Amino acid sequence: MTGELMACTCPHHVHRNAFCKHMAAVETATDDGTLDVFSSDNETEPEDYDCDGLDSFPCWPCVRAEWKELPN
Repeated sequence: MTGELMACTCPHHVHRNAFCKHMAAVETATDDGTLDVFSSDNETEPEDYDCDGLDSFPCWPCVRAEWKELPN
């Protein structure tokens, strides 16, 4: 990052010329280089919940929302 210009080598930025998650991380980093993370206080299943038919395996929307964890 130089001045106000920012670039990333990830495919999202390179091929779409779009602001990516890596740029967001750099932009939101604190002065000591750490990131503030928002915890999920969501106690209800995600809107795009789709774990039916996966036995006890969680779907990605549930994992992403930190509503369920992937098994080891």
